[in-house]
Amino acid sequence: MIRSFGGAIAILILASTRHVAGGQATLQSRFLIRPDSARFSQVLNGRASVVDYRGRRAVKLTATPEALGKDVDILAILADSRFHNGTIELDVAGAPRAGAAADARGFIGLAFRTGDKGEWSEVMYIRPTNGRANDQLRRNHSVQYISHPDYTWNRLRQESPGVYESYADMEPGVWTKMKIVVSGTTARLYVNGAAQPSLIVNDLKHGDGAGRVALWAQVDTDAYFSAINVENQ
Repeated sequence: MIRSFGGAIAILILASTRHVAGGQATLQSRFLIRPDSARFSQVLNGRASVVDYRGRRAVKLTATPEALGKDVDILAILADSRFHNGTIELDVAGAPRAGAAADARGFIGLAFRTGDKGEWSEVMYIRPTNGRANDQLRRNHSVQYISHPDYTWNRLRQESPGVYESYADMEPGVWTKMKIVVSGTTARLYVNGAAQPSLIVNDLKHGDGAGRVALWAQVDTDAYFSAINVENQ
């Protein structure tokens, strides 16, 4: 199911310049997307709305009735976004929705270098209920990298245990800062302003490409997103 999310868009362009290096033009830009003015080209498996949550305006992603109970994700593709290398910063708050399965973890995060229609994505996300679990193994699964459609979390965990997931302190339903720094085939995820990354991926599965930026959540998550700051380099 695909739903569009309308409304006027007011993306604040802070800087935008075009440079030519080695015969190729590359765009350098920095822009801030606020919840009240966010616009999405597509929302896969869900719908987006603007709400107040814990003292902030936020975009909330909600699964469509048809998607509930299925092993699918909500992907809200930001209109007019284009990202290759650079930094993306945002605050997220995720928790299992009421009535979710007992093993729901509140998966929430960001997709980057995404296909125009969501055909593929690099994704970094968090599992908020794992951050302070008493089970150390669960804590080790607090942050995660996946690459859709082929490299799901269970495939990566089975083929490369511990390589694409790690620990960071977080709480369900609480605003959590995420910063993703991407260069070539490497991505680093920083959580809650930490000086060192919680997760480093040196082999992004879709290679050194470009694509859209998208909000991402698992369908059993109450998912909230604050302002998103994107800087292309």
